[in-house]
Amino acid sequence: MNAPTQSLAGLDLRAEINRLRQEKNAVILAHYYQVPEIQDLADFVGDSLDLSKKAAETSADVIAFCGVRFMAEVAKILSPDKTVVLPDMAAGCSLEDSCPPEQFARFRAAHPDHIALTYINCSAAVKAHSDIIVTSSSAEKILSQLPMDQKIIFAPDKNLGAYFNRKTGRDMLLWPGACIVHEAFSETELLKLKVQYPDAPVAAHPECPAYILDHADLVGSTRAILEFALASPAQTIIVATEPHIIHQMEKAAPHKTFIGAPGADGNCNCNMCPYMAMNSIEKLYLALRDLNPRIEMDEETRLAAKRPLDRMLEMASATGGQGDLGHKRPSGD
Repeated sequence: MNAPTQSLAGLDLRAEINRLRQEKNAVILAHYYQVPEIQDLADFVGDSLDLSKKAAETSADVIAFCGVRFMAEVAKILSPDKTVVLPDMAAGCSLEDSCPPEQFARFRAAHPDHIALTYINCSAAVKAHSDIIVTSSSAEKILSQLPMDQKIIFAPDKNLGAYFNRKTGRDMLLWPGACIVHEAFSETELLKLKVQYPDAPVAAHPECPAYILDHADLVGSTRAILEFALASPAQTIIVATEPHIIHQMEKAAPHKTFIGAPGADGNCNCNMCPYMAMNSIEKLYLALRDLNPRIEMDEETRLAAKRPLDRMLEMASATGGQGDLGHKRPSGD
C-alpha cells in the first residue's frame, strides 16, 4: 500500500511529481473533471478515451491516469505494455457501479436478438460482454450505421440512451443506470438561473435527464461543451456538467463568465463528482513514486474488451476521439 500522506509534509509535491515524471518516463493524464491543480500538472487534459489514445501514441513507460477506474482500464486496454496507475483505486463511477458484469451478462442472454451498444463509462468486464462501445460524441454516428429494425440494448446510462432514442427515433432497450452528478441538476433552479441571466445559453451533457436537456442550447460531450463555451459570442454561459471543466474554460476565455448549473439546493456543489475528487496531488505523487495502485487485467478480458472498442473506433473514425484534448505541457516544464 502507499505510504500515508502525513509523511509528505514539507515536500514540494509539484517538483517531486515533475522529477518522477522524468525518472519513470511517465505521462500524466487528467480528465476535465479533476481539480484544477491536477489539471495544471498534467501532460494532457481531455475526455477519457482521447486521453487513452494519446497516451498510447507516446513513448512513455508509465501512464498516470487522474480520472476514475474505468478510464484507467481503457488506457491499459489500449497500452498493455505500459504500466498504468490510478492515484486512488477506489475512484469508481456510479454508472460502472450500476451495471455489474454478471447481471449484464444475464440481461444480454435474456435478449439474444439484441446487440449491445455500451457507453464507455463501464468496467472492462462489461465491455467484454458488449458488441460496440460508444462515447457521447460518437454514439449518433454509430447508430446511423445500424439498421433501424436492429434491436439494441443501450447500457448503462438510461438518460444518454433516452436522449439518443429521442434524437434518432429508435426504441433501444435501456439499462437503468444513471450518473449521480448529472442526475443532481435541478430544473427549478436552472430556470431561476435562466431568468437571472436571460441571454446566457445553456450547454449540457447528454447524461443529464430530459428535463434539463429540454432547456439546453447545446447538448454534447465535455469536449463539445468546452468548444461551444469558447466559440459562443455570449459573455455568460451556464454549464450543466461536472463543474471542474469550467477551469479549462476560464483559462481559455478569462473575459467570459461561466456558471455551473445548480443542484436542488441552489448551488452546484452537489454536482461535483465524488469519485473524481478521490484523486489528489498527494496520491498522484505516491502513485508515481511507488507505481501503485496499478491497473492489472488478464489478457482474455483485455482482448474481449478491446474488440468493441476497436469496432467503435472503426465506425466513428470521423468523430470519436478527435479534438478532445486540452493543453500539452511545454517540454521541460
